[in-house]
Amino acid sequence: MAEGLKLANKTADIYIPDNKSITQAAGRTTHMAIGAHQDDVELLGFHGIGCCFKAKDRWFTGVTVTDGKGSPRSGRYVDMSDKEMASVRRIEQRKASAIGEYSMQVQLDFSSQSVKAGCGDLLKDLELLLLQHSPQTLYLHSIFDSHPTHIAVATAAIAAVKKLPLNRRPTKVVGVEIWSSLDWLPDNAKVILHADDDKQHLLAALLGVYDSQIGGGKRYDLAQRGRMLANATFSCANQVDSYQGCQYAVNLMPLVIDTAPSVEEYISYLLLRYQQDVVERYKINGY
Repeated sequence: MAEGLKLANKTADIYIPDNKSITQAAGRTTHMAIGAHQDDVELLGFHGIGCCFKAKDRWFTGVTVTDGKGSPRSGRYVDMSDKEMASVRRIEQRKASAIGEYSMQVQLDFSSQSVKAGCGDLLKDLELLLLQHSPQTLYLHSIFDSHPTHIAVATAAIAAVKKLPLNRRPTKVVGVEIWSSLDWLPDNAKVILHADDDKQHLLAALLGVYDSQIGGGKRYDLAQRGRMLANATFSCANQVDSYQGCQYAVNLMPLVIDTAPSVEEYISYLLLRYQQDVVERYKINGY
């Protein structure tokens, strides 16, 4: 690849909407999302996309790990081969990055099977991208996600961050809900990502390009908007809503320090805290 960005797969795709060089696009990146599939970057990284949209000093980069060949298909896409579907998904991801005015969109083109098997090349690619971009804020899949490929990508990304020099690691790393909600998280581990009211149309535009999914019956666009609205409404029982949408994320910073617990230990700790919080509420009320 150009300018020293040598990714594992020759079929990997790098798209820079405003045609800057790879070095320029990487150097200006402040926010990055690493998602398993096409459209995951938009679902888990929308907070970062919104923060960077039209900002002069903030830029968002998306990294999509898998090739899209295993995508579900129906309607006008039902007879497409894996190769054809992968091409459609790649184009859709590029369209989303152009709408969101990303600094860069990288599609690594790994198969889901290789990612779930613990592909070493993925770890190397992610380490390389993180070193080159040095994002301050990093959005990953939640470690409580129920999708196996999401978990595999999040695990690889956490490992890649830990391989970076301390001064090159992000200052904020969060795991954002997609396939499992995170409203239950203890307050000390829960991160609330507000979605500004004036950015809701941007969310619709970003997800609307994924016709191969929402046009085939998976209305991610409606589901994401509904979840964000529900999160905002039910986030506090004692005051009126101060914003029209938010996402929940788990704080992953404890996992990217040198003395970090294992992912399994951190998960166990948070689940125990949740159990203790629920029991304590009953004790307070005298039950």
